[in-house]
Amino acid sequence: MRRSINCYTFILLFDQIVGQVSIVGVPADCAKNKTRVKTDTWYPVWDEEFEFKLRVPELALLRIEVKDKDKGKDDFAGQTCLPLSELRHGFRSVPLYDRKGKKYKSVTLLMRFKLETLN
Repeated sequence: MRRSINCYTFILLFDQIVGQVSIVGVPADCAKNKTRVKTDTWYPVWDEEFEFKLRVPELALLRIEVKDKDKGKDDFAGQTCLPLSELRHGFRSVPLYDRKGKKYKSVTLLMRFKLETLN
């Protein structure tokens, strides 16, 4: 089964922003991708597509982490984790959470999900 995730907009207020999109599940399905860094923008738009080929999608989670890119260590800005079995085709407003799991009030990701089953 293949899951394609097209990231459109992370709405965050940082100098340089990078997103990490990963799959967490059985070892054969685990994978990570990073977006390009966006600099000096209030509403960065990545328009990047990530494709994951999964063997056990029922156990897979889509993890998205957003960081403020620095020369040294990148600063954590937010994260979310979505069960792939719950995702549906189309555009979705995805909330971000802090490290303790508290939902940010006005920070969301606008994402488009394209889910395909391959033979």
